[in-house]
Amino acid sequence: MRVAIVAPGSRGDVEPYIALGTGLKNAGHIVRLVTHQDFEGLVALHGVEFWPLEGKVQDIVQSQDMRALLEGGNFVAVLSQMSKEAQRGALILARGGLAACQGMDLVIAGIGGVFIGIALAEKLGLPLLQAYYIPFTPTRAAPSFLVPRLPQGFGGALNRLSYHVARQMMWQGFRSADRLARRDVLDLPAAPFWGPFNADCLQHTPVIYGYSPAVIPRPPDWGEHIHVTGYWFLDPADDWTPPPALLEFLQAGPPPVYVGFGSMSSRKPEETANLIVQALARAEQRAIMLSGWGGLQMVDVPETIFTVDSVPFSWLFPRVAAVVHHGGAGTTSAGLRAGVPSIVVPFFGDQPFWGRCVAELGVGPAPIPRKKLTAERLAQAIQQAVTDQAMRQRAASLGATIQAEDGVARAVAIIEQFQESGVV
Repeated sequence: MRVAIVAPGSRGDVEPYIALGTGLKNAGHIVRLVTHQDFEGLVALHGVEFWPLEGKVQDIVQSQDMRALLEGGNFVAVLSQMSKEAQRGALILARGGLAACQGMDLVIAGIGGVFIGIALAEKLGLPLLQAYYIPFTPTRAAPSFLVPRLPQGFGGALNRLSYHVARQMMWQGFRSADRLARRDVLDLPAAPFWGPFNADCLQHTPVIYGYSPAVIPRPPDWGEHIHVTGYWFLDPADDWTPPPALLEFLQAGPPPVYVGFGSMSSRKPEETANLIVQALARAEQRAIMLSGWGGLQMVDVPETIFTVDSVPFSWLFPRVAAVVHHGGAGTTSAGLRAGVPSIVVPFFGDQPFWGRCVAELGVGPAPIPRKKLTAERLAQAIQQAVTDQAMRQRAASLGATIQAEDGVARAVAIIEQFQESGVV
């Protein structure tokens, strides 16, 4: 089977699909990963065919406008900016995606690529398999990730409605870009005003979710075609070795705290870094600080802090005492898998949702929104995460459960069952 996976987004958005693509490749299928130029090396490292989309998502995330919006945490404003960027890149994405999907048997896409994926599948007469790492299918069991927890007694109907509202927020923001791509590149009619959620290419295809049922249980009102497989983890390549200086730092004292905000940019990176240093000093903890796209920067780094540009979380997180991060789906899953407490500092989007999940599972303190982050609050959360033995035991137990799952293998099996049904 020849599979095209359309996966635009940040590194945390793309990594689960590289893992899924690697699993399909190892099962004997031909896989093409369609994503931004930023990730060519990462995709190639895992032996999956890379199909580049023009432009770099890092340039968008690090723009001054986006940095200000991310710090503000207003999802509607961020979505509006992303919609403008999507419209500017609509033709590039459509042209690149159309070329990539030629000769394929199946298109796979998640939240970041589902709309263009549907258009490409319609153009080429292919089925589209939806593959998400956060709940997107309406259910009465719980509200959408974009909605805070609703008070008890409101009933399941409001929960279900929240998904339709969230879908419309995303679709209406990207509708202009979708219409442009369909008209100028794909020669297709515009999608329905309320979205292509009932498109023919989605009928009779499974929907797979790449997270653990121990973290988010499968709702009882989902159809049998919807599967929760377990996480799709991307482990480091076999020849990866940690830098000697990092090993020396880890061995020089007790397990440090990890701090990193992934692709979340800051307008004042030195100010943010200094806040973190103050919090660590108050909590009396060593730390490994990831600069990442967030650009955490310091002129004078204390001996108690080791800075790195990039390191595989699957290797590092089991070696730290706690994980401080922005609550992206990928970083959250890596922290849960490692079995150590997480301290979530959400910026926007699905990050508050994952912060709530961590707190409700009892494997981390209550999340601290980025705009409310202070050295004192962070120090208190770090202190709780490293000293609360009941919390640490719950984190270790959940980590063991997640480690026993094989989400990629389960997802591949479901896709192959779909292939055997004769639809592909």
